[in-house]
Amino acid sequence: MQENKEDWLKMNDFNVDSASDDLHGGHSFGDLTGREDGGAVACDSSKPQQPHASARAILSFVRRSARLDARLEKAKQRYSGAYLLCIADGDGSLRVKSDLCVDSQWIEANWGNANPLIVEIGSGQGENIVAAAAANPNTNFLALEVYDPGVAHTMLLAGKQDLRNLRIAQVNAPDFLAACKSGVLAEVWTFFPDPWPKMRHHKRRIVQPSLAKSVHNALVAGGVWRIATDIEDYALHVHEVMDSLACFENDGDLRVSLPTEHVGKGNAQDAADLPHADFVESRRFDGRVLTNFERKGLEAGRVIHDFAYVVKK
Repeated sequence: MQENKEDWLKMNDFNVDSASDDLHGGHSFGDLTGREDGGAVACDSSKPQQPHASARAILSFVRRSARLDARLEKAKQRYSGAYLLCIADGDGSLRVKSDLCVDSQWIEANWGNANPLIVEIGSGQGENIVAAAAANPNTNFLALEVYDPGVAHTMLLAGKQDLRNLRIAQVNAPDFLAACKSGVLAEVWTFFPDPWPKMRHHKRRIVQPSLAKSVHNALVAGGVWRIATDIEDYALHVHEVMDSLACFENDGDLRVSLPTEHVGKGNAQDAADLPHADFVESRRFDGRVLTNFERKGLEAGRVIHDFAYVVKK
């Protein structure tokens, strides 16, 4: 059954400002829209940011131990000095230092210039951000990645091209963004984040209201948060979190139909039979290369959902 998104918004009432990040215990889209009238929820990034790390924080990843093969170990030893930023609060920690302040002086100190800075959350094997850095030498790039093989592989790709405008930080992305001063970033990219398909794990998805607040604060006016996923249920999740926030404008012009209720890993096949509504998304971002991960998703028949949310300040 097809429904209009605006009609669906008006049928439900949920206050995002008073919500925790644990949003998706089987809720439908309408439960999370923000206001009874379907209006937008304010995003006040002028309020003090939360501390960089919290013992109660819900992480969007599971720390996996992985041995590096000889090639990646060699790359790590060779290129860490050039690319890896030491901003964690200790060896093996993913928390940022408590005194980290990401501002224009910090950029100047680490890149040697005042060029715009783009941050990718979860850069994986580094294919996308390395290609972007190579194609845009007058833009600074920072890859945030927690997994050792991804960090080392990104160094390997960047080192082969002797890139000077790319840095890597092995820290928790929400902590880093909370340390950013207002307007310090040009764009934030979150491409194909972990979908956490089980219903009880939806709260671990990286796109959450609290992160949206930090991203809004960190981005310059007119800056963009670009998101992509090949999981239909995650696309609904992005709309739930982002479309009701007055501080972001959905810059898309592509109309897509999505279920208005969530499914989990065990009942994903039921999505086609659920009520649907039309949503607005973006066309493919030209600056995103086709990675091996995305190619596998396409070969499996999954549809790519792109989003571009522009900051209003």
